[in-house]
Amino acid sequence: MGRAYQNRKESMSKTSDMKSKIYSRYSREIYMCAKSGGTEPTGNLALASLLERAKKEQVPAHVIEKAIAKAAGGGGEDFAVARYEGFGPGNTMIIVDCLTDNPNRTYGDVRTCFNKVKAKLGASGAVSHLFDHSAIFRFSGPDEDAVLEALADADVDVTDIEAEDDVITVFAPQTEYAKTRNALKEAFEGIEFDVEDVQFIPQVTTAIEGEDVEQFEKMVDLLNYLDDVQHVYHNAEY
Repeated sequence: MGRAYQNRKESMSKTSDMKSKIYSRYSREIYMCAKSGGTEPTGNLALASLLERAKKEQVPAHVIEKAIAKAAGGGGEDFAVARYEGFGPGNTMIIVDCLTDNPNRTYGDVRTCFNKVKAKLGASGAVSHLFDHSAIFRFSGPDEDAVLEALADADVDVTDIEAEDDVITVFAPQTEYAKTRNALKEAFEGIEFDVEDVQFIPQVTTAIEGEDVEQFEKMVDLLNYLDDVQHVYHNAEY
């Protein structure tokens, strides 16, 4: 069915400054994950998966080690999850996930990004009910039937499976992330994921063109440059 999900690397500018932003975001996420679930990847599957993603995005080892060491020390900042929803150029729908130590500052920064392109922030739940919160695994390997059988044997609640050009993409509810990952790892030795992530996937997309595209891209760039913003999800198609 061609479900639209976003490759984080493709959704962000490939400048050296943006790379440092990516490293900073992974540092926060690793710190929070290790602080809440333990610093040993063997006992914290969420951390193990996060570290694999960070390495694939070439996050330097010293950034990872510093974040884990800070979590092990028990001190450091207390970040809270903040989610903002709204409507962007061309009546697109946008979800902005943040990790913040100052919610008032973060709300003001995100609102400014919306205002600069005459977009509108909405209340909590304004658009998220039109997205599926999904675990996504994309990999090369066995055929679709073998994957379906392995996941069924592990009693995984699969939402969808796509197969194209020897590449398989599995979608499952975000609550099934660890279960799906473990089932695939156990069933197919040496499997490597091109994508292993939890994202908001739009149930419908909104086509935009012309000035709306320019304004939309400006808005996403503004949001991505905010230190507190972790992920930007949307339903724009162009």
